[in-house]
Amino acid sequence: MKAKLFILFSFFIFTSSVFADDEVISENLEKGKGCLSCHEGIEPFSDGGMMAAIKALAKPFNDPGGCIVCHGGRPTATTVEEAHSGVPEKMTKQGGGPEDFYPDPGSIWIADKTCGICHQGYAERLKKALMTTEAGKLQGNFWTWGLQNELKYKAHYGNYDIKDDDGLKPAIGSDAYKDYMLKLAKANPDQFPKKLVQVPEVDIEKIPEHPNLAGMTYSRQQCQRCHTGVTGHQRRGDFRGAGCSSCHVPYGIEGFYEGNDPTINKEEPGHPMLHRLIGSRKTKTKHNGVEFSGIPSETCRTCHNRGKRIGVSYPGMMEFPYGSPYDEKGKTQPRLHGRPGYTYIKDDLHHQIESRPGNPAGGL
Repeated sequence: MKAKLFILFSFFIFTSSVFADDEVISENLEKGKGCLSCHEGIEPFSDGGMMAAIKALAKPFNDPGGCIVCHGGRPTATTVEEAHSGVPEKMTKQGGGPEDFYPDPGSIWIADKTCGICHQGYAERLKKALMTTEAGKLQGNFWTWGLQNELKYKAHYGNYDIKDDDGLKPAIGSDAYKDYMLKLAKANPDQFPKKLVQVPEVDIEKIPEHPNLAGMTYSRQQCQRCHTGVTGHQRRGDFRGAGCSSCHVPYGIEGFYEGNDPTINKEEPGHPMLHRLIGSRKTKTKHNGVEFSGIPSETCRTCHNRGKRIGVSYPGMMEFPYGSPYDEKGKTQPRLHGRPGYTYIKDDLHHQIESRPGNPAGGL
């Protein structure tokens, strides 16, 4: 639906450059390094077999870094503008990959041409997931506001129009899980719709006459502002990508890039912390002397910080109304997730202890 708008928005977030668009590099340099002519030093997005496969796919296009497989673009270009537009003609004829330059390849709107090349089916499932549709939240809100009296408890609205054409049986999971979900769907058919309708726009001039319409504007502007189809709030503690990048690309609380790509402005918020994939604990990343793996709870909190505040209560943080002196200079806390201050109470049980053998102390 609004894929192009989100891609353009992501362009600002991911690629604000410290180089001028008209800067030119030599043909000899681009022939030897491709995209790395400018981006030399950038972190490899992954390690091991995945990165080796990406580089192998990119080799015929004079792209030793493998950038073109995910981002598209033209590695043999000699200007920023040319490099960040289109894809090589041979790549277009092959099909099945990027069709243009994508600053955020993980964006759900183009993920079938990027992440989905290898991780088939994931992009489609993410579009149907509650983290994208938020159908349950909408159903609850609209029922409460009297906006779907005839539908009652039926999940009808979503953030986007979408159909589920492959049936109720889950595409992945154990046999026990699939059997359980089929029984659950049979018992609760209203919560397992075959399609969802996008929340309609509201004529605000009609709200005084029909006050319950405010439930739709409230949902659109507040409740629905953080889902995997968009980048959400770009503010302290809430910086993240869209789609697959929402969870699998690390962002710092302040939103600054801390890697080694010389083209990314390190003083401008809104960038990933590193050009790295974060997934399971098997894949480790070392940065500033600290080794980490898995998706940290801070990533979850970029969205899960409103409503019941479960994201911030998990590590023991509670909103604090007083602007008491916070540091040695007498300044108050900087805002986090849009709120003025927090105090520590006690973290969740699952944040405190080892949940299974071999698990680092703390964390799920």
